[in-house]
Amino acid sequence: MSILPRRAARARRDPAWTDSTRLSARDLIAEATAGILQRPARSLLTALGTVLGVGAFVAVLGLTATAAAQIDARFSVLSATEVGIEDVSGGRDEVVGTAFPQDADARLAALNGVRAAGVHWPVPLPEGVRLSASLVGKAGAEQPSVTAATPGALAAAGVRLREGRLFDAYHEENASEVALIGRGVADRLGITTLETRPTVFLGTRPFTVMGILDGVDRQAETFLSVVLPRATAERAWGLPKEGVWMIVSTEPGAASQVADEAALALRPDHPEFFSVVPPQDPKALRGGVSSDLGQLFLVLAGISLLIGGVGIANTTLVAVLERTGEIGLRRSLGARARHITGQFLAESGALGVLGGLVGTSLGTMTVVGVALNREWTPVLHPGVVASAPLIGLATGLLAGIYPSWRAARVEPAEALRR
Repeated sequence: MSILPRRAARARRDPAWTDSTRLSARDLIAEATAGILQRPARSLLTALGTVLGVGAFVAVLGLTATAAAQIDARFSVLSATEVGIEDVSGGRDEVVGTAFPQDADARLAALNGVRAAGVHWPVPLPEGVRLSASLVGKAGAEQPSVTAATPGALAAAGVRLREGRLFDAYHEENASEVALIGRGVADRLGITTLETRPTVFLGTRPFTVMGILDGVDRQAETFLSVVLPRATAERAWGLPKEGVWMIVSTEPGAASQVADEAALALRPDHPEFFSVVPPQDPKALRGGVSSDLGQLFLVLAGISLLIGGVGIANTTLVAVLERTGEIGLRRSLGARARHITGQFLAESGALGVLGGLVGTSLGTMTVVGVALNREWTPVLHPGVVASAPLIGLATGLLAGIYPSWRAARVEPAEALRR
């Protein structure tokens, strides 16, 4: 015999007993549990929506935090160890070319905390100069991007090779007709190997390809096209007029000091010829990126929870319609509208908590699995794990408000006639 019929029987035996209109928390939990266990398959399918929603919530926030940690590390290693120096000596004699001295790389490399430093600039090619793999081959439709660089600039940029080798001080001193090309350029020109000693042409000038670049840590847009030794570019197209930069790679924590000393080390007589760009504040930079990622994924998690809540609401509403006779019987035995409301809210809330617990576990395992697969360190805030079941409960309760209200409005006499 269920709880309400037992109370009705007691009320008939003892007219003085007036507790028949009360529903204790213990009885409410028992009724909700019985309602859930009465239809286990449907209850599991209903909770599945919350499982997916809460699991997605935990997973996306965990993956956001994990990815942000990797971004933090990358910014700390790269952005916080890079110093840029621009030649701003404008109005100088064209014969001088650039304010950077010929031994600029060595001067900055002598500073404490400097790993590598080098000068580079975009080479202004004459109109009509195109890049091709042979004089009779089909040239590119657009003027190629060519960069003049010293060996120190390649080291400071963290250039990585797919094949071949980088040019060095020997090629720089002798203005050798050699070139480095990015992998994209190599693919477009059909250069797949260096065993045949391929040659590229800038107009009619031949350059032996001595290396194919696979990637670069800094300034990829500068160093992944065609790179020539500085002296080679100067002999072919003259001294640069503008856009001359120096890239400096430093030890962690030394960037600010190097930025303060760089201009004076380069030109003690005219340090004002240079504009030194220190690294950005890594905290502010990564904080902005992390915030953007967090907002994006939080929206996705909210959509997932909304879908789970709609699933609970739909299933609970169907259960109310199917259990109209049961509701009418309970009302006729003394249950009030608030008791019916509480019962269905308890059922939907219990399903939400169940889905929240399972979803939290699945979301946590997803974060750990992805992090291990990518060789990252998984990062998951304890507050996310602790609040996820509560979010499941809130989702279940909100989803159950309308079905519970519908159940409380069922008239006993009408329900019993169905």
